[in-house]
Amino acid sequence: MLGARLMRALKSKTQGQVRFAGIGGSRMQAEGMDLLFPQSELAHFGIFELLRHIPHLVKRIRQTEAEIRRLRPAALVTIDAPDFSFRVAKKLKGEGIPLIHYVAPTVWAWRPKRAKKIARFLDHLLVLLPFEPPYFTREGLGCTFVGHSIVEGGAGQGNAERFRAAHNLAPEVPLLVVLPGSRMSELSRLMPVFGETLTRLKQQYPDLRVVIPAAPGMAEIIRQRSSDWPVTPIITEGDADKYDAFAAARAALACSGTVAIELAMAKLPAVIAYKISALTYLLSRRLIRIKYVNLVNLMHDRMLVPELLQQDCTPEKLAAALHVLLTDETTRQTQITGLADVAAWLGQGQFVPSERAAETVLGLIQNKGKTT
Repeated sequence: MLGARLMRALKSKTQGQVRFAGIGGSRMQAEGMDLLFPQSELAHFGIFELLRHIPHLVKRIRQTEAEIRRLRPAALVTIDAPDFSFRVAKKLKGEGIPLIHYVAPTVWAWRPKRAKKIARFLDHLLVLLPFEPPYFTREGLGCTFVGHSIVEGGAGQGNAERFRAAHNLAPEVPLLVVLPGSRMSELSRLMPVFGETLTRLKQQYPDLRVVIPAAPGMAEIIRQRSSDWPVTPIITEGDADKYDAFAAARAALACSGTVAIELAMAKLPAVIAYKISALTYLLSRRLIRIKYVNLVNLMHDRMLVPELLQQDCTPEKLAAALHVLLTDETTRQTQITGLADVAAWLGQGQFVPSERAAETVLGLIQNKGKTT
């Protein structure tokens, strides 16, 4: 998503005089990416989940480095995926190619010494959150707050009536959005728990309906894994239907991640859930320095949006938290009021994030041309 919007802005600002090669997904391909291999190959999460993929990742790192050397691009923009991106960038330090990384490592959450390490090889950092630049500029790394591209996506502009009409849902029928994640590891851990959660809710709300906006390429897998759920979900694909579902729903049950920000933009009350392997969790808890995983809660420095993680991610607790959002109007409005502040915090009204990112990239390319 970030890559596609950046590409679109770069095309606009250069009147189409730009070409792209690299690694991405369907959105980036649609914007004209000459694909080396799909980014889905890099979507592994957790220390132990990653180990078995290391030989293949090493091969892909070497392949990517070789292709960049062959192409000699005007700039290299790596997006997130630091375990992969930084290994590629390190190999290209000193080659005369501006090395730009988009999405800062969360040094404010864990491993703060990473800021100094990446300042040794990166040329510039594009960050999504307003409090991030000082962590990197004090280490000598150029850094620009570009805002979160999610504010460009229209998450708060869905059409509830259109969604309910398309799926024959009467206005009084309670609708729950369920978002089990975009990675196979997330689906494997969360979908069984979410299914049992719905079993409990169905007893309280016999008319309950569920919609799952599927991540790209995940619709069939989700259909298979939800076949034994007590409520047959409506499975949608694409942003337009997802945002219409947000507008039509009463609440959401979501895997922690970017989608939690989309829910905030839509002002849809939510419960956030997450599970990782027990060993990964034990190791990570020794390193993580923040109280919350949801950016909305970090922004407010309080548990505005319920987070049920690891041992708390149980059907009983999830169902209880959702029951409150479905029935308690005071709790719903408290969360909605807090969510209203998120858009401005992420850059909305100050600039268009993808355009600011594109301007920064083009500026770095031009400055490089003046000095080489």
